[in-house]
Amino acid sequence: MKHMNKYLWLILCAGAGLALPEAASAYIGPGAGFAVISSFFIFLITGFLAFFTILFWPFRASILYFRRRAIRKNKKVRRVVVLGLDGLDPELARRFMDDGLMPNFSKLMANGSFRPLATTKPSISPVAWSSFATGVNPGKHRIFDFYTRDLNSYLPVLSSVDISTVHKPLKLGPIKIARTRTNVSFLRKATSFWNILGNHGIFSNVLRVPISFPPEKFYGASLSAMCAPDLRGTQGAFTCFCSRPEDKHEGFSEGVYVPIEQSGDRFYAPIQGPRLSSEESPLTIDMQGRIDAENNRVHIYLDKHRYTLAPNIYSPWIKLVFKNGVKRKITGIARFLLIQIEPEFKLYMSPINIDPEKPALPVSHPFYYSAILSKLHGAFSTLGLSEDTWALNEGVIDEQGFLDQAYDIYEDRKKHFLDALDKNKEGVVVSVFDTTDRIQHMFFRYLDETHPANAGKDQTEHKTAIQDLYQRMDQMLGEISGKMRPADLLMVISDHGFTQFKWGVNLNTWLWQNGYLVLKKEAAPGGQWLKDVDWSLTRAYAFGLTGIFINLKNREGRGIVANGNERLRLQLELKENLEAFVDEENDQKPIRRAMLAQMNMEGPYVDDSPDLIIGYHKGYRASWNCAIGRVTDRVIEPNTRHWSGDHSVDPELVPGVFFSNWPLGDDRDPSIIDIAPTIQSLFGIPAEKNQDGRVLNFVNREIYHE
Repeated sequence: MKHMNKYLWLILCAGAGLALPEAASAYIGPGAGFAVISSFFIFLITGFLAFFTILFWPFRASILYFRRRAIRKNKKVRRVVVLGLDGLDPELARRFMDDGLMPNFSKLMANGSFRPLATTKPSISPVAWSSFATGVNPGKHRIFDFYTRDLNSYLPVLSSVDISTVHKPLKLGPIKIARTRTNVSFLRKATSFWNILGNHGIFSNVLRVPISFPPEKFYGASLSAMCAPDLRGTQGAFTCFCSRPEDKHEGFSEGVYVPIEQSGDRFYAPIQGPRLSSEESPLTIDMQGRIDAENNRVHIYLDKHRYTLAPNIYSPWIKLVFKNGVKRKITGIARFLLIQIEPEFKLYMSPINIDPEKPALPVSHPFYYSAILSKLHGAFSTLGLSEDTWALNEGVIDEQGFLDQAYDIYEDRKKHFLDALDKNKEGVVVSVFDTTDRIQHMFFRYLDETHPANAGKDQTEHKTAIQDLYQRMDQMLGEISGKMRPADLLMVISDHGFTQFKWGVNLNTWLWQNGYLVLKKEAAPGGQWLKDVDWSLTRAYAFGLTGIFINLKNREGRGIVANGNERLRLQLELKENLEAFVDEENDQKPIRRAMLAQMNMEGPYVDDSPDLIIGYHKGYRASWNCAIGRVTDRVIEPNTRHWSGDHSVDPELVPGVFFSNWPLGDDRDPSIIDIAPTIQSLFGIPAEKNQDGRVLNFVNREIYHE
């Protein structure tokens, strides 16, 4: 009955007058457009949900009671709390604990446990967190990278979401009314542990676990994370309003550079919003502004509201209302940062986030959960990759601007996490913070004076940024530990560790130079996304961050390599040659090992994996050009960007962390695939047959009795 009260509370909050979306969407995607539902239907649906929930509450409560009764005998815990700190590194954690800088983690280690946590092959966030959620290896959940390739076009598509637009006219007798429907499919396979728990009446709060868009339906509440798009349908496109848009960086960019029209102290610029279809121009908002040079301020005017901006201070979240016809509105939120007025004008706008109070598509489950949190705690970022690493990489914002943004986002997420801890006294509370990952990506150069990214950059101002980050996580752990009771299990985990990213390896250039990848006659290298590749002669190609694909017959649209012995011979040949390859300039071997997919994972989706997963040595990673399918004239490229740390290396070199307030009862180090079956077991639910993880043996000091 207690759990039913939680769910009913969500329903009644929505039905009792919370402002709900004026527009909802099936999906916003590049070129896909999105379908708009009016606010009338949102309120109608909410009313029906509230009515039927109240009507059937006694029946559902009875069913849940008997389900829970069946597992109560084996239940060992009242509540499981999982604090996910993406990328927290065990070596750095140990160093800072030894220096006395992380007293709460030291206490947790002394009273419970601290171990390295084995990550997945490959060792990147979407893969590892998918294995965390499901307890299976990537061959069973089908997530191998952020992006994969369309098998026919060889162009990039998101690995976790499939978007398709169907033109299906509505027939009313002889009249046909044009109608477009956008379908969104969640591509991760295998069942999450919170879904399994929900089937047994265990309520879960699941906050921003990567690869959770679109949100799953289960007995609990969730916020989406990685791969949740912005309002434009991208993975995070900032806008730079500037007087010199030609300053845009060459090559791959997530930024939109918009020239301002200026007359005296007045300026004008359009804000580009979503597209309603691939054939239509994007909706726009007219932004007008006035430069107050005397006071070093800028005033912007949006929808009859004035906002005053001071240099290097973020605005609050500002609503951006894009009008679609007379009555329909699509709402997003963004923050502005005035970079400079002179000598050149530069104004940064964050990616336009889906408004959590009036979401244009569901970013939470139930769909109104984001609106409730927005009402309780204020507007917050809903974008999957919220911290704007591209804006820092491209020099639009500086390192202090990035840190300010990252910690503002962190504070919002901490509010949501602590709120869930206060409300959910039993069951499961999971929250993943990617602040740890993003700041390490952008500030790791400070830990190595020889890093190529230090050239031309200050090396002192933020020298302690990573130490400060770990200390701030320690402070949060202290707050969380104060909310734990003896029958609560707390686990602090990370999906992987971190290392330096000093040199990029362009696998496509290596394949081209060694005859495995062939360009069309007279085509010059340099095109993105494998442009000008001659697929009739190409046997292998690289894509994304994780490895190499064989151009396989009956899999790739223009495959030429036969499956079976021919494929295996080519894999072994590539493995041998790649592991022997030497970076002569640095006198090192960049590749520690090249792993054949079929020998390092199992399951029905192994063929969707890169055929060779590349395990780099520390200091190396797939180059920026390799990640976007570009052939260049250099195999080894120095990494000079702010993004100076990474984990896309050999998984054995970057384990995550595992802390718990209950000691582990054996000496075996855990793996991230062990978490799901362990949590199920603690609630008396056996592991699923397809789960690969083992149940961890905890020594809990107080046995829980319901």
